Amino acid sequence: MRALELLAPARTAEVGIAAIDCGADAVYIAGPSFGARQAAGNSVQDIARLCRYAHRFGVRIYATVNTILYEEELPQARALVQELAQAGVDGLIVQDPAVLELARDTGLALHASTQCAIRTPQKAQFIESLGYGRLVLERQLSLEQIRAISAAVDAEIEFFVHGALCVCYSGQCYLSEYLTGRSANRGACAQACRSLYDLEDEEGNVLLRNKAILSLKDYNLLHRLEELAAAGVQSFKIEGRLKSESYVRNVVRAYDQALSALVARYPQQYRRSSFGCVRGGFVPDLEKTFNRGYTQLFLDGRRGQWSSMDAPTHLGEYVGEVRRLTPDGFLLKASAVALSNGDGLAFLKGGEVVGFRADVADGLSVRCKQVDSLRPGVRLYRNISAAFERQLDAGKPIRELAVSVHVQLESPVIKATAVSEDGREVCCGQEIPLWEAARQPQKTLLSIEEQMGKRWGSYIFQVAGIETRGVIPYIPAALLNGIRRQLAEKLETLPVKALPLKEQEPDAAQKAPAQVSYKDNVANSMARSLYAARGASAIEQAYELTHQPGAELMRSKYCVRHELGMCPKQGKVSGKARPLFLRNGKERLCLSFHCDTCEMTLTQSRPE
Repeated sequence: MRALELLAPARTAEVGIAAIDCGADAVYIAGPSFGARQAAGNSVQDIARLCRYAHRFGVRIYATVNTILYEEELPQARALVQELAQAGVDGLIVQDPAVLELARDTGLALHASTQCAIRTPQKAQFIESLGYGRLVLERQLSLEQIRAISAAVDAEIEFFVHGALCVCYSGQCYLSEYLTGRSANRGACAQACRSLYDLEDEEGNVLLRNKAILSLKDYNLLHRLEELAAAGVQSFKIEGRLKSESYVRNVVRAYDQALSALVARYPQQYRRSSFGCVRGGFVPDLEKTFNRGYTQLFLDGRRGQWSSMDAPTHLGEYVGEVRRLTPDGFLLKASAVALSNGDGLAFLKGGEVVGFRADVADGLSVRCKQVDSLRPGVRLYRNISAAFERQLDAGKPIRELAVSVHVQLESPVIKATAVSEDGREVCCGQEIPLWEAARQPQKTLLSIEEQMGKRWGSYIFQVAGIETRGVIPYIPAALLNGIRRQLAEKLETLPVKALPLKEQEPDAAQKAPAQVSYKDNVANSMARSLYAARGASAIEQAYELTHQPGAELMRSKYCVRHELGMCPKQGKVSGKARPLFLRNGKERLCLSFHCDTCEMTLTQSRPE
């Protein structure tokens, strides 16, 4: 039976706890440094607190140590890895192979980050041979490609199923570093793909003006989990370590329900990797949370409309057009949704999204502060539903561990044996004070079921059987509640029997490519030594260390020509797909089109 894992992002320990309560089987979070999101760092103490909470449910905590490391940073990284191990994290998500050596003998599971750009079986086999027990695949893959990679390795397969998409193959985007000196591989991406550009042809004719031409929609594979599991995916990952708690709770709850439904359909084939059932709370709605529009990208091996170039941030649900302005707000012609006080509204001004709040919403009338550029005829969207946010806040789910209780009555003693769903077993026995025969024995048995079958802390107890010998005594409710409390306290002293994580021994027989390029992001001596030991004869330094002229700054399955109906394969244009250019101020970037592999590349100048 395969264990399936729902992996949630956490900007902070509090967000991680919220994700666990909503059904996450694992959480990934950054420590104070070396995480691929600089703005999402946490203290080791906070991570230790998150680990303690998570491990009550057998939930795993993975720390992101997934930036490339410079030589002088190796001692600091080694110390951090040791601290994270002591804090109780279960594994590390890693890009730089130096971390493999730094984490040796810590007992931590090692997962190859999506920054490793794993998109072929050959690359997957080499990365696995370094000692990674899990591979986080590139997002721009089809089900067929995922299946081929999974069949080629023994390591677990992790795949993103929801959230923001990088337009470039992960780990090989150098656009931010080139334009701003802020490296995506160092956790400081400036998100140049969300910037506005003009699109020009070779003669300088402007084809598009002021559009986020490189911005993609967000991933949403909620209804594709069964196919992904059949293709070999074991961990279903949600993007969003910079997202709010309400976003994480909403998305995690939706995917928890979908994954639980999948397990319920195939109980002999799958199970969840953690324990506990989530009950109650809000009803999730992915349309009401941050998104740039949704796409399934290349999952079916086909191209579609992937771009969010008109709105590189969250526009939300369409509301309607502004009919006219009023002294204190505006009137709508009609409304596609029922607005509430405090809703966030937005509209497009050129290529930018202008947002504001509806202070008071009364049917088609909205009172708000004066908003520049708001005019009759403007199309409005709701990007924050105040009513839904209140539901999220008020309707927090509860996660409970199931405990089965067997009660034995043999006067004058009552004994209870409890077995938690993860297999821990504890016993508690007590003499019944002032023992006397029950006047209504059946009522006593019902009282045992009722009092012992309640919640205590994170445990939900259920009486599986009552064994009686001799006369059934009267048992006070307070005594039964006390026994239930003792059982819970004893269970708390025992560690949850969590499922083991996949370990992988290095295989030195697997050779590295003879030529290691700057795209392999080698930035320190430990990484260079590893490639050299595996047979590499030429090892280029990472782009961040050389800024070599003419370097390929980006490669992607996304194609601007296809998006605009200008691809020769679509039959709408003839001849070779000539380069196009992105203009942003004085900067002019070249887009080249490789129709043999159906890929687009971006360079700082037109290649010779």
